Amino acid sequence: MIYRLIGLDGTPHPVLDSPYETIDAALGAAKNWSNGQGLNCSIYEQGIGVQVLARNGTWRTVCYPLN
Repeated sequence: MIYRLIGLDGTPHPVLDSPYETIDAALGAAKNWSNGQGLNCSIYEQGIGVQVLARNGTWRTVCYPLN
């Protein structure tokens, strides 16, 4: 499966828009960013969700993790 990180508005995250092979890799990237560069962003910009690429080619939201 392929995962990606999104903003609170559901669009691809402006910094972390990359394919991730596992949900753990996606969540790890989000956590690292949130504890580094993301600290300088607004609360709204810090909100990150995870989507998975479905078999039919559409992205499905899996979760919006807590910071």
